[in-house]
Amino acid sequence: MSQVKKMLLGTAFVAMGLSASAFAQTAQPSAADAGQMSAPSVQTAPPPQNIVAPAPTDPLVVKRNANAQASAEYKASKKASKQELKATSKEAKAQYKEQVRNAKINKKADNQTANDELKSTEPDGPKDTGLQH
Repeated sequence: MSQVKKMLLGTAFVAMGLSASAFAQTAQPSAADAGQMSAPSVQTAPPPQNIVAPAPTDPLVVKRNANAQASAEYKASKKASKQELKATSKEAKAQYKEQVRNAKINKKADNQTANDELKSTEPDGPKDTGLQH
């Protein structure tokens, strides 16, 4: 148990020392140091490093990752198909409404034409001649 305590204390001291040295490296120069400099120094940040984890070798992890990727691709494909179907359905509905509207207009025009023809062929005389059958 005492060995574990010593190891924990040792790592804590090392961690504190590392963080103190990192803080000292990034500390701003004092006002006295700034007066001695002829031009202000510009601190540049180190370029960002992309940390990439090594590829897992466990076959279950590989399978889980592959399943997650396949699931994401399937969901994206399904969403795109659904949007395409919705757009096609909307277009077909609009086309159907246009056809119905045109059919109603054509029917009304045909009825009017037939009515006009019927009126033009009838004589202008009285409609009731008084004859009974």
